[in-house]
Amino acid sequence: MSSSAAERQKTPETQNTAATPWQAVRGIALAAGAAALPATVAAWVNGNALMVSVSALAAAASVSAYAFATLAHMRGNQAETALQADAFGHLVEHMRDAVFQFNAAGELTLASRSSGDLFGCQKYELAGAGLSERTHVLDRPLYMTAFADARHHGNERLIEVRMRRDRDEPGQVAPEFVWVEVNFSPIRHAAEERGPFGVIALMRDISTRKQTEKRIVDAQKAAEEASLAKSQFLAVIGHELRTPLNAIVGFSDMMSSGIGGTLTETHSEYAGLISQSGHHLLDVVNMLLDMSRIEAGKFELHAAKFEPEALVGPCIRIVSKAAQEKNVEVEVELGKNLPEIIGDERACRQILINLLSNAIKFSESGGRVTWSMKRLGQSLSITIADQGIGMNADVLARLGEPFFQAQSTAQRRYEGTGLGMSIVKGLVDLHDGTLKVSSEPGRGTSVTIVLPVNGPETRIDDDGGITKLHPETNTAHSEQWSEPKRMAK
Repeated sequence: MSSSAAERQKTPETQNTAATPWQAVRGIALAAGAAALPATVAAWVNGNALMVSVSALAAAASVSAYAFATLAHMRGNQAETALQADAFGHLVEHMRDAVFQFNAAGELTLASRSSGDLFGCQKYELAGAGLSERTHVLDRPLYMTAFADARHHGNERLIEVRMRRDRDEPGQVAPEFVWVEVNFSPIRHAAEERGPFGVIALMRDISTRKQTEKRIVDAQKAAEEASLAKSQFLAVIGHELRTPLNAIVGFSDMMSSGIGGTLTETHSEYAGLISQSGHHLLDVVNMLLDMSRIEAGKFELHAAKFEPEALVGPCIRIVSKAAQEKNVEVEVELGKNLPEIIGDERACRQILINLLSNAIKFSESGGRVTWSMKRLGQSLSITIADQGIGMNADVLARLGEPFFQAQSTAQRRYEGTGLGMSIVKGLVDLHDGTLKVSSEPGRGTSVTIVLPVNGPETRIDDDGGITKLHPETNTAHSEQWSEPKRMAK
């Protein structure tokens, strides 16, 4: 065989041997995601010699380095991911809440260590339908619906259900159910738009919270029942007392007027004292009846249109005697063009009599009480101010509570039952009005009520043209009562 023939026979073998490094470089480049080499590799077979351009070898070395760096980075990410998975598993196993994981088919695939403590059983006992079977039969539809909503529709649900807890105690016959808060959270990936999804469930024992809520509800119910019983008792006693009191007052007035014959000076004095005491006790009984009706929601308003000026005469006549005895001047200031208002005129008179009586009672001799009325847009503003002893912020905060008085029994200087402001507050509320009190010890008290011109339940919410209430110029404490609930039904 000639040398040329021998060289021709070696060419395929030599070419195959020479291609091996190139294929390795190309494989590394493709594995590393390289699109192309920076230079063209040219190989010529000339006997056993293989010529590769220097630039191609440099490119191969660069790609190889990139591939190894990428591989190292991937291994580092895998280690970090494994560390995060271990931390997550540690967190799940040591959470107080029980953690459950369900796959897209609704099968339980994970139960944390605390799940056995929550239900008093082994974790394997919760597999299959173990959780749903432990749910109270009355709460089971809610549990199944919430779970299906999370698994099929991808909605997060938070429910409260009763679930059975096993108790390994002697004599334990009836199952024990505890309140459990269940939070179903779907496992949604970015590419998944439609269910079913996997679900993570967090379960927490809320039995203590439920017991506390029940005690609060029971206490509130007991307080309401006690308040209702008190109001009913006051109403019954009031009716029973008013009948004989009317007779006492009526006959004592007849005796004082001489209808039954002329009385001696001593007997006339006794009859006057009987009449005075009877009227006082009758007023107390009437206030008790009004307060009981307001609290029971049975106070009926007889709304009609009337002039605000019509309130002045009757109210001044009733309080004039008390004002003269204490040497207190009552000054009335009426604004121009007062509108007719719709309301219960008798109830409005009661409001003003109570406020005027309090202002006179707590004023010093020679003091002045100012009664002003003016229009404020679609409302009527009535203010009664005195120059009396005033009140501090603590008293203002409790003003309007039934039977509350600023002074204790041992220090009382003023008579009263503590029902006057309670009745005022209730009647103003029944008229859909507002009540504001400003006071400071030693500088007097100012009480402002605002009643809607159009009457209760028909108030027009239009503030166009309403004169704004300016803040008090003095440093008196001001207490704006929050709007109470309407008691009349």
